[in-house]
Parts: sequence; structure tokens; C-alpha cells
Amino acid sequence: MRIVHPGRKRAAGPAWGRLPVVLTAAMILTATAWAAAQVGGRGGPKALGWLPAAFALATAAAAAIGAARVPGVPPGAARFWRHLGAAVALAAASLALPTTALLRAGPAGDPPAGWLPVATELMSSTAVALVVWALLRVPVGRLTPGQWVRLLLDTVTVVVGVGLVIWYASFGAAFLARPVDDSPWTQLVVGSLLLGGLAAVAKAVLMGPGPVDPGALRTLGMSLLVGGCSAAAASVVPDTAAVAPGQLFTPVIAMLTVLAARRQAVAALRGSTGRGARRAERSYRLLPYVALAATDVLLLLATRAGADLRRTVVVAGAIAVTSLVAVRQFAASADNARLVRQLRGQEERLRHQADHDALTQLANRGLFADRLDAALAGEDGQRIAVLLVDLDDFKSVNDTLGHAVGDQLLLGVAGRLRQCVRPEDTVARLGGDEFGVLLRGVAPADAEAAAGRVLASLATPVDADEHRLLVRASIGVAVAGPGDRSGTLLRNADIAMYAAKERGKSVYLRYVPGMATNVLEHARLGAQLREAIHGGQLYPVFQPVTDLISGRIIGMETLVRWTHPVRGQVQPVEFIPTAERTGLIVPMGRWLLAEACGRLARWKREYGEHGPATIGVNVSGRQLAEPRFAADTAAAVLAAGLEPHNLVLEVTEDSVLTGGEVIETLRQVHAFGVKIALDDFGTGQSSLGLLRSCPVDILKLDKSFVDGIAEGTGQAAIATAVVRMAQALGLDAVAEGIEEQKQVEFLTGIGYHLGQGYHLARPMPADQIVALFVPAGPAAVSVPSPAVPATGS
Repeated sequence: MRIVHPGRKRAAGPAWGRLPVVLTAAMILTATAWAAAQVGGRGGPKALGWLPAAFALATAAAAAIGAARVPGVPPGAARFWRHLGAAVALAAASLALPTTALLRAGPAGDPPAGWLPVATELMSSTAVALVVWALLRVPVGRLTPGQWVRLLLDTVTVVVGVGLVIWYASFGAAFLARPVDDSPWTQLVVGSLLLGGLAAVAKAVLMGPGPVDPGALRTLGMSLLVGGCSAAAASVVPDTAAVAPGQLFTPVIAMLTVLAARRQAVAALRGSTGRGARRAERSYRLLPYVALAATDVLLLLATRAGADLRRTVVVAGAIAVTSLVAVRQFAASADNARLVRQLRGQEERLRHQADHDALTQLANRGLFADRLDAALAGEDGQRIAVLLVDLDDFKSVNDTLGHAVGDQLLLGVAGRLRQCVRPEDTVARLGGDEFGVLLRGVAPADAEAAAGRVLASLATPVDADEHRLLVRASIGVAVAGPGDRSGTLLRNADIAMYAAKERGKSVYLRYVPGMATNVLEHARLGAQLREAIHGGQLYPVFQPVTDLISGRIIGMETLVRWTHPVRGQVQPVEFIPTAERTGLIVPMGRWLLAEACGRLARWKREYGEHGPATIGVNVSGRQLAEPRFAADTAAAVLAAGLEPHNLVLEVTEDSVLTGGEVIETLRQVHAFGVKIALDDFGTGQSSLGLLRSCPVDILKLDKSFVDGIAEGTGQAAIATAVVRMAQALGLDAVAEGIEEQKQVEFLTGIGYHLGQGYHLARPMPADQIVALFVPAGPAAVSVPSPAVPATGS
């Protein structure tokens, strides 16, 4: 059997895989080499150093836009990456346009004039502002008003604290060292953008889980910090320097942007977008305290010289108070975080309980339907298959062995199902003894192979409490087609499963168009059979069990026939399986038992010793599982005025294989005096074992061993073994399906005295069978009349 494991999607970066990373890394090396050459006096025009930066930003813009197009990226995150890509592309253009103009002017050319410088400044400022705006508009998960207030306060705390450090270390010194009229607006614009960037970074790392991957946001935050350092360096480096700081910092910013876009794409392809925020939340809570500590350090540095004792004491006290308040607040925050983790754990447990079956811990019907909907909506929506697994005769286990054993059986079946599928597939308990299996990325042949694996796994008995039970299942297979919805797929699997039940046990069938018509016909037949039971459309027929030596009729088998008012005669092979599946076999069997007992009592009154001594009735496992079966049998015998040994119950080996209460029921009716015949002997799985555990009076050799027996085939050896075993155990042996005189001669020659079949007599209604009730001759007087049944249904 071939097991197909479809390949999983390989996580890849956005747009071109690793190519953006390689390109931006090459630009960083190029910019570094160019800067070294410039400082050494061996470089060309200064404008040429901006080309690696422009190319790196263009690559980062393509990577960001590519991340927005990766399947699985949430809509809010896709919008963010599109905006970010547009901003980075605008920044690349603001570098490329003036650089190209300068290079075209040549070494002696003048710097660009007119509209180009204004457009360049406008594009670069717009790009930075758009990046900050995109970060500030990053979608946030659902927050309560209190959580919004805490987010705002933490963000302001981080911005003020970190902003003071940056201002004190760079902008403050540069601002004080220059004249007041020396470009104050430049410093104001740069400082405003830096504060906006800090606010965006703080908001990105402090907010709760959202659609944008947290790791990607952290990487983008680093790029903004690098941009702030670049702006700070540009404010203190003279314009006449050989290398502009932006020529070195910009490719690094582009690299961080590419890495952030790649991380978002990988998270989307792996289905983990938005995860990881909770793991890092504890470290993010430290950011406001870090900002507070930085402010205290600045306060110490600002008062370290020229301060009197009183000011020093006040400053130290203020730092001590803020530190104590921070420690106290951090302790309270840690306690709150612990409570939140507990609540989240309870929430996850409740969610698991709501989505999973309490007994087997498999997915329940609701979760199965959700996953099926998601699978059908995905890219592989037409490579989806559903298996519907329904255990056969499970109700008899609950009724005979108890619900505790039934639960253990369901647990064992659940474990077998898990072993038959892959980790990416879903196994669910849909209710009762019905299971569902969702297979992803499979062809129709693979789905049928999976159904075959399930049946093979159930071929080994399942240990349930102290019992080893053989489980049989009917499986319906449905493969998704174009436009199929989850309801359609489940309905098709259900139809296929019922069609499999009609074929027998341990069978799977794949749904094909037109199968629904057959299932509906069987459902219609079940409704009509219910009417027939209560409407007098059923009637009994009788087939004799004959003494092969004297020809005397010594027993009868009762069979049921159905004359439909419209369809006419309905064959037993059509309606008996429907009666079994629907449970109508129970009332129908109760009616047939009463009819048989009443008919034998009438024959005894009318024909005396010339009539049959016993009458047999076929009993199914479903009937034996009924708690009142033994009492109903005794009541039917007593109501007809018969002796218990006048009744023979015919059971097949399969009907008693479950053991437990079924065997106990047979022992009860046998103790009452009713005879037990093991029908179709030799065709089951444990014929000899049943002779030890089940009370048996009669063995009925199956027709398959009688066919061709006179030709000396292997059937003869089996038939001989059965009659010898019956003689050794003190049981009667009946040969079924006799159709030729030479079979009679052979069977009597190896020791059979009783037989049944069309050669001896066909099943007939009661008013016709009485013609056979005549003495068979003088030999009939000396032949004993053992209690014997008859066959089949």
C-alpha cells in the first residue's frame, strides 16, 4: 500500500527569496568600500556614494511590497507593508534623482538648482513621515480603554526618556555650539521626525498581538533607531566631510527593512503571523523602566559638577523615590502578568474543551467543520478529502457490555485513527460512534488508501477493559470537487458510508454521482418496511428439516416474506439488511417468533405426531442485544402452549462474537429449555471457540460445504469433520442447501441423518406445507425425532 505524504510548503522570503538580502548586503559592502576610498583620497565624485544607498532602498521597497503579496498575510498587515514599500521607494527616488543630476553635470558642474532640490527635500521628508505614519497606524489587537491608556503612557515615557538621552548626547551639544540663526529649522525638523520615530517604535514594541509579525516590527524599530543615529550624526558632521553619514547608514536601514519583510513572509507561510508577542511581552514591560533609569542617569550627569549639598541631596532623594515607585510598580505589574497568564491558561483550556471531544480529546464536530471550511477556502481546496467512519453494531457493545466498555472501545478506535493519518490531517469524533477524518493535499487514490489503512488497523481486536473486541466499520470517502462546500462534502461522505453499510461490514466506498439515489431508495425502503410490519404485509413461510433416511419431516424453519401493495414481492436479500440497519429487525423478529410458536401449536393440535416436532426461528445479533429478549422468548412459548424444547433459535457465528451479554442471553433461553442452533457453521472466524463459550444443541453445515460434495472435493473433508465433531459432543448435525439426490446419498454415507434444501422441499406458506404432513412409511416409526431447526432468513 502506498502512503503519500504531500510536500509541505517551504518557507521562503518575499518576492525573490534570499535575493533582496544578498543585494542589500552587497550594497553595504560597496558603501563601506567607497567610504574608505573617499577618506583615503582615492575616491571619485562624492555624489557617487549615494548610488549604493539608493539601490539598497529600491531593493527594500520591492521586498516590502512583496511581503504584502505573500498568501496568508492578514489584510491589515498587507496594507502596512504596501505603505512602507511606497515610503521606501519614495526615499530611494529622493536619493537617485539629485545623484543622477550631479553625476551628469560632471566634476566641474554646479549642484542642481531650481525645482530639483526642493522636490528632493520634499520626497525625503515625506518618505520619513510616511514611515512614521505607517508605524503609528500598525493595527493593534482589541484593547480595553485601560489598556489604551497604559499603552499611551508607556509610549510617552519611552519617547521622553530616550529622546532626552539622544538630545543630551548629540543634538543638545550641537544646538548649543552653533549660532541661533544657523539653520534652527533643520534641527527642529530632524528632532521632530526622530521623536515621531521613537513614538512609532515604542508603540510597535509595546502594543499587544496584532496582524503584523512582532519580530518584523522589532526589526523595523531597529531601522528607525539607525535612522535617528544617522540624522544625529549628520547634524554634527560638516558638509565638507569626505563621506556623508547617510551614505553608510542608509544601506543598513535598507537591510533591516528587507529582513523585517522576509520575517513577515516566513511567518505568513508558516501560519504563525501574530505569534510570539506574548512570549516577548514580559521584556517589553521593562522599556518604560529603562527610560526612567536613563532619565535618572541624565539627572546625575547634569548635577555632577557645580551643585551644592542641598541640590545633591534633593536629586538623590528624587532618584530614590522614583526608583522605589518603579520597583513597586514593576512588582505589581509582574503580579498582574502572573494573573493574566493564569487567565489565559484557563481560557485556552476552555477553548480546548469547546473545540474537542471530552472522551477522546479529538476535534469535535464544530472544530472539524471550521477546519474543513478553511481547507476548502485555501489554495489546495480541490485536494481535500473526508472520511466518515461509522462503527458497525456499536450499540450492542453499550447494551451488552456497558457504557464503560463502550467508552474504552471508542478511545482505542480514536488511537488507531490517529496512527493512520499524518500530523497535518484532522481526526474528529462527530458524535456517538461516528468519526471524521480530514485529509489535506491528497489525490482520490490517496484518500482510498487512507480508508484502507483505517480498516486494516481495526482488523486487530481492540482491548476494552477486560474484553478484546473485534471492531468493524463502514467508511464513506468523499473527495472535494470544484465549488464544493463543506456541507456538500460531508453529505457525500455520509451517503458513501451508508452505501458501504449496504455492502457489508469492514467496507469503504468512495462517493460517485448517483449514489444518493440508492441511499434514498434504502431510506424509502426502511419507511415502507415499518408500514409493512404494522400493516400486515409480512407473512411467514416454512421450510422442512427432513430425516434423510426415512424422509419424515421432523422440524420446520420459519422464514419471512413481504408482499408490497405496489412493488409486489420484495426479496429478503433487499429488506433484511435494511431491517438490521434501522433496528426494525427487533419488532419484526418479535412478530415472527410469535407467529412461529402459534403455528407449531396449531399443527400439533391438528396433526399430532405427523406434524413437525420443532420449529426454528432465525435471530440476529441486534435482537440478542435487546435486554428483554429472553423474557419475550419465554412469553411467546408459554402463550402458544408449547414446551420450551419445541422452539429452536438459530444464530450465526457473527451475531455472538461480541460475547458478554449476548452469550448470557443465549444461556438464559437455553436454561429455560429452548434449543440453540449454530447456523452457517464453518464460515465464521471462531467456530470452534464458540462451541466452548456458547450453549449449542445443533450444528448446521453451511451450504458452501455441501455444494460439490459428491465430487470428492475439499468440502467432503470439512463435512465429515463437522459430523464427527457433532457426534463426539452429543450435538445434532444438519446439512443445509441439499439440491441433488447424490448429495443426499453422500451425506448419509458419512453420517448425516438430517438435511434441508430445495431437493427435499422449498419454503412454502402454511396452507401448502401441511400437504407434507403424512406418515413416511413404517421406517418412520423407528427413527427418533430430535429437536431440530431450519435455516436462513
